[in-house]
Amino acid sequence: TTAATLERFTVNFTITNLPYTSDLVNPDSERFKSTRRVMNTLLDRLLKESSIGPDFQGCETTAFRYAPGSDRDQTRVDAVCTYSKEPGAAPLD
Repeated sequence: TTAATLERFTVNFTITNLPYTSDLVNPDSERFKSTRRVMNTLLDRLLKESSIGPDFQGCETTAFRYAPGSDRDQTRVDAVCTYSKEPGAAPLD
């Protein structure tokens, strides 16, 4: 048998009620660290309950960005998530 491989996919979304601040750019800032912890937890909960739940491994928020045209009242979020793909399984859509 061939072992499952870990595959990655990106998740990008905008939080409409998280005002963007410059300290969200700095991975060493407390605001970045605490917001990343919350995002990782929420993404993990969401995806564990989805159709890929049994194969889902986890997400890691990689960046927070300014959402152009939002008057700084919205923040874009970038994350990379991982799941275990069985040999011969269809690609994640």
